[in-house]
Amino acid sequence: MGFLRKQDQEKAEELKERMETSNRRHQEVVVRLEKRFLEEKKRLEKDAEKKVIMMTETAHREAVLQLNSTGREVFKENVRLHDAFTCHLKEATELQKIKQKLEGDKTLLLQEKETNEGLVREKILQISQQKAQIGDLQHKVEKLEKALCHMTREFETETQRMQHQALIQNEAGMVEVKKLQQLLEMKDREMNQVKKLARNILDERTEVERFFLGALEHMKQEIIASRRHYKEKAQTAYYRKMMEACAGKEEFPKIKTFKSNINSTNSVYKDLEEAEKCYWEKIQFEKVDISELTWEQKERVLRLLFAKMNGTNLWKYSKDLAISAPAPADTREENRAGEC
Repeated sequence: MGFLRKQDQEKAEELKERMETSNRRHQEVVVRLEKRFLEEKKRLEKDAEKKVIMMTETAHREAVLQLNSTGREVFKENVRLHDAFTCHLKEATELQKIKQKLEGDKTLLLQEKETNEGLVREKILQISQQKAQIGDLQHKVEKLEKALCHMTREFETETQRMQHQALIQNEAGMVEVKKLQQLLEMKDREMNQVKKLARNILDERTEVERFFLGALEHMKQEIIASRRHYKEKAQTAYYRKMMEACAGKEEFPKIKTFKSNINSTNSVYKDLEEAEKCYWEKIQFEKVDISELTWEQKERVLRLLFAKMNGTNLWKYSKDLAISAPAPADTREENRAGEC
């Protein structure tokens, strides 16, 4: 905006200077021509007067000296004087024409001057309007600059706050990463110890341990067979009740699933788990004969014994066995066996 205003001012000043220069030149030309015309007119008048006086004096002297000269010579002299006077009149007429032309040029220059003055006034009016517009625009620009500065300060403040917050979070994250790295290193050491212990256990396994492992495998197979048998009986009874319900003899039984599904609310495996849990709660304070135990309970007894041989915490181990669900591997084997 400042550049446009400066450019308009420069154009107006340049136009004004050109008009002033043109007016000065016009005035100088008019003054010079008028002065020249007057000087030339005076010079011609003086020359004519001098010539007339000289001719008059000459004629007078010649007339005085030569009173006997003929009228023909006087006539010739009169003719010559008449010609000179005519020539002077022509020159005066030409000078008058030049004067008229100069006056016409002066009129044209005055008209051009008025036109230029009108243009200057118009330009001055435009410049005034542009100055007013520039003032309004500058006021708007100042408002926008203030708003921009305010927004910039707010943005910088928010950026600094976010950077500070990010720095704090980054430092907290680095501390957490260090803690996790230390925990991971500790877990790695524990895992290495477990691997070492497992390697030692495998290296030191005796015939008794292999016997227990074989017995556990046998128990596992017996559990699979027992559960398969229970599943078949339960499935046969369920289908029989469904057939009788379809025939209208009985009410429809609750929907029961015969596959291991954690989302199922009424499954054969949940019946087994509930029965096992209730039995363990019942025999906690009673003496039990080993022959009365189920295959699952015998397996748990063997596992407890095996854990005792390996120096495991029996109380925690027995508690985990009492409340835990059947092993996923056993369940998968039962499912595969049931599908077969």
